[in-house]
Amino acid sequence: QVQLVESGGGLVQPGGSLRLSCAASGFTFSSYAMSWYRQAPGKERDLVGFISSTSGSTGYADSVKGRFTISRDNNKNTVYLQMNSLKPEDTAVYYCRVAVGGQVYWGQGTQVTVSS
Repeated sequence: QVQLVESGGGLVQPGGSLRLSCAASGFTFSSYAMSWYRQAPGKERDLVGFISSTSGSTGYADSVKGRFTISRDNNKNTVYLQMNSLKPEDTAVYYCRVAVGGQVYWGQGTQVTVSS
């Protein structure tokens, strides 16, 4: 079965960096685009960005463009979210997502807190 497991969250000061990982299993990872979402308390879950399956092309929300970078390692079945210049408004639970066979799968999420 499809499984997504995020890791790497934590508490970081404003201006700091974190790298999140999402380890995938149960499907042919290299064949699917992957995306990252986040959900702040009391808010909807929003798209952070995505990476395509083959070319590795990426797209980002305006709020994170130039600060966040998504990459993938198809040998490790893992997608990454490198977050730099973090701001308090980046505080949220971060999720990775994949759509396989018409069904959407989510990881359990990892908490990122940006605070001094």
